[in-house]
Amino acid sequence: MAYPGGKPPDNPDDLHLLLSSKIDEPFFRSLARSIKEIIHPPKLPPLVLTSKPVAVREIWGFYGGQGKRAGTTSFLVHVGVIGLLFLLGTNKVVQQVVKQQVDLIAPDIAPYKPTVKKDAMHGGGGGGDRSPTPVSKGKLPKLANKQFVPPMISHVEDPKLVMDPTLIIQPDANIPKVNMDQLGDPLAKSGIASNGFGSGGGMGSGRNGGVGPGSGPGFGPGSGGNMGGGAYRIGGGVSPPSILYKVEPEYSEEARKAKFQGTVLLFVVVDEKGNPRDIKILRPLGLGLDQKAVEAVEKWKFSPGKKDGKPVAVQAQIEVNFRLL
Repeated sequence: MAYPGGKPPDNPDDLHLLLSSKIDEPFFRSLARSIKEIIHPPKLPPLVLTSKPVAVREIWGFYGGQGKRAGTTSFLVHVGVIGLLFLLGTNKVVQQVVKQQVDLIAPDIAPYKPTVKKDAMHGGGGGGDRSPTPVSKGKLPKLANKQFVPPMISHVEDPKLVMDPTLIIQPDANIPKVNMDQLGDPLAKSGIASNGFGSGGGMGSGRNGGVGPGSGPGFGPGSGGNMGGGAYRIGGGVSPPSILYKVEPEYSEEARKAKFQGTVLLFVVVDEKGNPRDIKILRPLGLGLDQKAVEAVEKWKFSPGKKDGKPVAVQAQIEVNFRLL
C-alpha cells in the first residue's frame, strides 16, 4: 500500500481516518445521511468552560455610585420649576396681562380698486370779453352735456330770446359753490362785475366760453370742457378709448431670475390724437417691472375717447400683466 509522503502515519487515529469506510461511501448514502442529520441533529456533549471571570473596572467611571445624588438633584429641580410656575400664576401683573385680549383682524384680500379724487380729474375752460378788470366772483351756471349760451354778465336789456347759460361739466363733478346770485368765478376775489379779460365768451382769463383760465366750455385750468386741469372721465357721454396697437412689456433681469409674476396697474391719459401721456403707477410690482410697464404703454396707440362725437382727452386705467411661459 502506498502512503502519502512515502511512509505510514505515526498516529494510528490518522490511519483510521485514512482507512475509514466513509471515504468510499456512495454519494447517495452521504446525501441521505446529511438530510437525516438536518432533521435529527446528533446530540453534542455538554459544554465545558475552562475560563474564569476576571474583575474589571466600573464602567460608569467617575459617575459610578452617584445614583441617589442624581435622583435627589432631579427631584429638587422639578420642585423648583413647579414652585416658580405657581409663583408666576399668582402674581397680579401676570394675571392682568393674561386677561388682555388680542383681536386678530383678517387681512383684506379683495382685489385692489384704486380711487381717484373727483376734484382733480377732468378738463377745464375759460373765457371773457376782454374787459379791463378781472373776472368777478360769483356762482357757476348749470352743468349740462351741451352749451348753447356761455355764462356772462349780460349788458343787453330785454333780450328777445332767453336761454340759461351752461357749462359742459359732468353732473357728478365736485364743483366749488358760493352763496351768491350773480354768475362768476367762485375762486375769484374781485367784487366788480366783470366777465374778465379773456376772450371768446364766458368768464375769466381764458377763452372759448367757459369759466376760469383754461380753454373750452368747462371750468378751471384745462381744456376741452369739464374741470380740474386734467382729462375727461369715462361715462356721462364720454366714450372710452380703444387700443389700436400695443407692445408687450419686457421682463427685467431681476424679475426673471426671481421668477416673479404679477400685474402693474397704470393711470394714463389718452389725448385727442390717441397718444398716451401723464402715465402714473397706481399699483407697483417692483423688481424693475414697473418701469418696463411704463415703457411698453408709452409705445401703445389708441383710438381716442369721444364726447358728442368729437375726440377728447380721457383718463383710463391699464393693467399690464407679467407672466413667465
